[in-house]
Amino acid sequence: MTAERLFHDFVSLQARGVFAFPAALRKRYGLDRPGAQVEIIEREDGVLEFRPQLPIPASQAWFWTEQWQQREREADADLAAGRTTTYDDGGAFIHAVEQS
Repeated sequence: MTAERLFHDFVSLQARGVFAFPAALRKRYGLDRPGAQVEIIEREDGVLEFRPQLPIPASQAWFWTEQWQQREREADADLAAGRTTTYDDGGAFIHAVEQS
């Protein structure tokens, strides 16, 4: 992230210590998604660190996209219907893929 994109501003504490993260930060870090959480770490130097935490690690988010989940449902349906082929030889598999 470049310095010109870094956020710096103030937020006001509301009743019971509640404050809202600015919309730009919520969107940038995925905090506008259901289930998103913020980890709070108190450091010895008095700094409070806020770290966005998503219910799905970012490295695995591709798996949970609607497009990928649709493919998973199609594969499950194929398995349930017996539309499968088993290969004991990797070369035979590669040959079959090349022919399709």
